[in-house]
Amino acid sequence: MTYIDKLTEEYETILKLFIYDDAVDEAIARAQTFSQNVIEIDTSPEEIVSLHIQMLNHLHINDGEEIKKSLEILEEVMISFGFTYRDYRAMLNQINHHDQELDVAANVQQTMLKSSIPSIENTQLGAISVAASKVNGDYFTILDKRDGKIGLAVADVIGSGIPAAIAMAMLKFSLELSHLTYRPNRVLEKINTLVEKNINKNMFITMFYGVYDYNNFELNYSSAGHEPAFIYRYEDDVFETLNTRGLVLGVIEDVSYDEDTVKLNDNDMIFIYTDGVSELRKHDGSFIDMEDVKYMIRDNRDKHPQDIVQYLYENLTRMQDQTRKDDLTMLLIKAKS
Repeated sequence: MTYIDKLTEEYETILKLFIYDDAVDEAIARAQTFSQNVIEIDTSPEEIVSLHIQMLNHLHINDGEEIKKSLEILEEVMISFGFTYRDYRAMLNQINHHDQELDVAANVQQTMLKSSIPSIENTQLGAISVAASKVNGDYFTILDKRDGKIGLAVADVIGSGIPAAIAMAMLKFSLELSHLTYRPNRVLEKINTLVEKNINKNMFITMFYGVYDYNNFELNYSSAGHEPAFIYRYEDDVFETLNTRGLVLGVIEDVSYDEDTVKLNDNDMIFIYTDGVSELRKHDGSFIDMEDVKYMIRDNRDKHPQDIVQYLYENLTRMQDQTRKDDLTMLLIKAKS
């Protein structure tokens, strides 16, 4: 006998107790238990009514008084069942409403924060940014400074959903207003002031921002608590870490950020990324070894940066535990004299 058959049999017993045996208290108590059991297996109110009609036919209940008494049992079942079902419908409506808001936020974000990869002389660029859910908590952009230089920004909002999308939009506009006027460390200080005053206290942003001179192959850069970028030195076949790290954006109002400069040679590459790469969880639960990422870059060093980041993304996705996905962004710059 299946569980459904047992429940059907129990409902028949409850009706008999109430209608024929006058065992009111026992019938009511069993009706309440029956109600809890059918709720647990996601039975709908319509299915309960159908079962009740089926039992009336099965027990040949045609007398008006007996039908009226049977409806008291049905009412007892539906009281608690109906309350839970209303809660369920309300919750479902809230989830649908939340999903619709996220769809709107995702569409707005894709429109407002869409980044293009420009063609730059003496330089090859590659980038990829993939959200773990509808709204991306990562952001990257490449800004033309019109003086033989480009601005490179990669950011990660520590938060999620619509607030993260709003924070990212704020960061974008602040960056666009300040990058033509200020040096990288001052840009971060300006953004930090804005972020500290305007976003939720539980939300922070990490950000790497640099200005790359593609005529002189120099990168001036600063970091607000972001993952350390690194350089691949093609001629020496070694990696160097860009260690400049400051406080994440939005913690306190007055923060000073350090700035450093690094010079590239032909075919050297700069790799900037978010923690969706460095904190990627593999199928066995362990974190990825960044040496594996460096190995993949080295192994593809003669390819175009866009092909390299695509290769990295495909391999990282295969290695990743899909239940622990995070937003992932990679930006790769290669000097080409």
